[in-house]
Amino acid sequence: MRDRIARAPNAHAAVEPRTAKPLLKAQGLILEIRGKRLIDSIDLVLETHTRTVILGPNGAGKSLLLRLLHGLLKPTAGTISWAERTTAGETPHRQAMVFQRPVLLRRSTAANIRYAMAAQGVPRTERRARLKAVLQMAHLDHLASRPARVLSGGEQQRLAIARALSIQPEILFLDEPTASLDPASVLAIEDLIRRAQAAGTKIVLVTHELGQARRLAEEVVFMHHGRIEEQTPAGRFFDEPGSGQARAFLDGRIVL
Repeated sequence: MRDRIARAPNAHAAVEPRTAKPLLKAQGLILEIRGKRLIDSIDLVLETHTRTVILGPNGAGKSLLLRLLHGLLKPTAGTISWAERTTAGETPHRQAMVFQRPVLLRRSTAANIRYAMAAQGVPRTERRARLKAVLQMAHLDHLASRPARVLSGGEQQRLAIARALSIQPEILFLDEPTASLDPASVLAIEDLIRRAQAAGTKIVLVTHELGQARRLAEEVVFMHHGRIEEQTPAGRFFDEPGSGQARAFLDGRIVL
């Protein structure tokens, strides 16, 4: 992993005083399935140095947007591009995604990570050091030889994140990574997310938990009916949301 793994601040208000740079851009993004428009004309710029949290009511299109940005879904219209020129075949190495329910191989914790590095073409000479670094970052080094599928739910999710980080992505997409986990596991994963960002990885997180969003977000993208209603610094969003839908969402009211 990159050298720095110091813990980032817990509060969403403390964004580092450095110039953010565009990393990934979506322009005019549309997704239609069976004649229904699920993602509607989205323009989005993701910048470095911030944790971006995507919020919105159920059915807003949050997970669909994440899958489009990661390349798992092909948009009906629009473009997704890296801000800097990307050589052919490089894009998959620049991003990774972790889902709500991780899919783990029937092998040890360490072997799951080694397999991911081999599949992504990480040089053999680098794999041992990366394996050690991500296991320590995720506090899984004492479980390296244990079968992955006998780990607890929280440990499995930390393994999934560590496995994704082993390829050193520029962006890590996280889709509800702490859903249905106990509070201790949630805090452990949030700590890992902060460490990953401090080590140089851009974090884009979908969550339905407002408490988690307040703890982690430095920037909020609020979605409703497949559109982005606002993209704003987290402090401003939570203190003065700019749309009626966002105000209703924060108040716990049903958003129609």
